Amino acid sequence: MSASMQGKVVLVTGGGRGVGRGVALAMAQAGAAVVVNDLGVSLKGDDAASISPAQQVVDEIAELGGQAVADGHSVADWDGAHAMVQAALDNFGRIDAVVNNAGNLRDVLFHKMTEDDFDAVISVHLKGTFNVSRAAAPHFKQQVSGAYVHMTSTSGLIGNMAQVNYSAAKLGIAAMSKTIAIDMARFNVRSNAVAPFAWTRMVESIPEETPEQKKRVEGLKKLIPEKVAPLCVALCSDAGAKVTGQVFGARNNEIYLFSQARPFRTAHTADGWTPDAIAERVFPQFANDFYPLHKSGDVFTWDPV
Repeated sequence: MSASMQGKVVLVTGGGRGVGRGVALAMAQAGAAVVVNDLGVSLKGDDAASISPAQQVVDEIAELGGQAVADGHSVADWDGAHAMVQAALDNFGRIDAVVNNAGNLRDVLFHKMTEDDFDAVISVHLKGTFNVSRAAAPHFKQQVSGAYVHMTSTSGLIGNMAQVNYSAAKLGIAAMSKTIAIDMARFNVRSNAVAPFAWTRMVESIPEETPEQKKRVEGLKKLIPEKVAPLCVALCSDAGAKVTGQVFGARNNEIYLFSQARPFRTAHTADGWTPDAIAERVFPQFANDFYPLHKSGDVFTWDPV
């Protein structure tokens, strides 16, 4: 089956740059009309907004012969999220898919992280994903069809340094995606999460102070943002109609399907557990299967292809 988006309308948040820009362009090339949402702010998301990045992508789509409109609302705002969905309805008459890509970063070591650092990232990534998804939900329900793609991250799925806020949001997004898939299945609506590997301004902020950090950054520079887009298009197309509740990764020419948490070791006692018994029996029994404190880079150790 062809992964065409002909006749469909897609909202792409954070669509003015990086991965979002690649997704918006790919959706248009596949035949979709696109609402390109981008607040146009700095990486921290704390300066004046400009719609120009979104408009630039709209202009690119127009040059390709496609249809698109720009939107400058914040995903962190409930009314703003509804406004961007309404923009799809007002301009194109329907909405068929949402790609939740908007994001920000406030990387700080946990013991130095402020409440504002935490709240700012949670508001955009986790609450923003909820806001936009929820705004589209009644329309998906009414038309008995729809697709969500939510951007998660290996920072949440595996772990990373100085990203307590970002990791919490991104793992929360993976869980949110799964539960949306469960809740909306009866309406023929599907929901999947994608962990994108890409060199964008989001990762340009990674420090390069040590040889290890420099080596990591050199590897990240090989990751092409536009390589994430084909998976997003396929998931939103009719060809992805039976794919829901999954967590994928896209890393240049590689696509991953991530495992989801399931129990794999069990300890049982007929008499019930005491703290001492747990310490004496359970911890040693499970010790060989404890996960080490891996960071994302410790797991993905091979060069991207």
